[in-house]
Amino acid sequence: MIRLEKRPSPSQGWTAATPLLAVALTMLAGGAMFALLGKDPLAAIRTIFWDPLFGEFAWYFRGQLLVKGGPLILIAIGLSLGFRAGIWNIGAEGQYIMGALAGAGLGLALYPDAGRWVFPLMVAAGAAGGWAWAMIPAILKVRFRTNEILVSLLLVYVAQNLLASAALGWLRNPEGAGFPGSRNLSQWPAAANPELIPGTGMHWGVVAAFLAVIGAHVLLSRHQLGYHIRLAGQAPRAARFAGVSPGRLTVFCMGVSGALAGMAGLFEVTGPAGQISIDFASGYGFTAIIVAFLGRLHPVGILLAGLLMALTYVGGDNAATNLGLPAAAIQAFQGMLLFFLLSVDVLTNYRIRFGRREIA
Repeated sequence: MIRLEKRPSPSQGWTAATPLLAVALTMLAGGAMFALLGKDPLAAIRTIFWDPLFGEFAWYFRGQLLVKGGPLILIAIGLSLGFRAGIWNIGAEGQYIMGALAGAGLGLALYPDAGRWVFPLMVAAGAAGGWAWAMIPAILKVRFRTNEILVSLLLVYVAQNLLASAALGWLRNPEGAGFPGSRNLSQWPAAANPELIPGTGMHWGVVAAFLAVIGAHVLLSRHQLGYHIRLAGQAPRAARFAGVSPGRLTVFCMGVSGALAGMAGLFEVTGPAGQISIDFASGYGFTAIIVAFLGRLHPVGILLAGLLMALTYVGGDNAATNLGLPAAAIQAFQGMLLFFLLSVDVLTNYRIRFGRREIA
């Protein structure tokens, strides 16, 4: 028979190898799925992973990698702090939406007379909007011991309804001939978030993502608070004996993740998306969970995982256009990555043993 035997301590080798093995298994399973859809699996994998980096139009796709990867990395960095501490914020998508609504709402309230100082205010408002939305499950958990997973997830649907209300009502463009959606913020110089280096996809959201990676690495490796975060996740009882306050840690981790998700939403609405619309919620908040775990909850790993996931977005759009792959197949392909990562990750803490069960 086959059984799992718990390791005395997590395997460092498997910890490093499981992301690579998960990517390889995703390619194999994805190739089989593409073959069932009547597509050449090798051509599909090449179109998704190779052509955006080394193909004929790689110069364009490489710029898009930062556009797609910036919000994923920014959100995943915030989520990883809570996940390391055993605090499960699953509602980053809602915080992303509320940050965009808060920042865009402030900018549109000052339209068109505000100067260049309005953009920093919008960034602060976006962070505050995401932070405030994350404080709801945080405070409920601390005060009433509610489950932050359920509360944060259910708040995503509330945020989506507020988004629809804003696009159809209180933020709708009065000059838009009745069509849903706000004014195009990317065309308003005072509130725009354009490319800093033309052709690279680098905008202020990408800069914020890189700064978040550096800040998280310093926090986790050099600061006492980072030690408390790691200790709370690895040994909760020892953390309490060491004087770590679970309530304060919950508020801090949820607040940081909410603020970073809100900033990501603001950078997106002032840049690539350009406006508040009904379909503004792009799923970045949920995909960032995959990025966080694929990067092993390490800032540098999240940076690489975010770029890899961005490659599946860019390459997936390329495959949908050139090969006729349905969008649902691309989403399933991305979901396989988390499935195989969680499956293979079992080997980090368990060994596979073969043989007969001993009978006492």
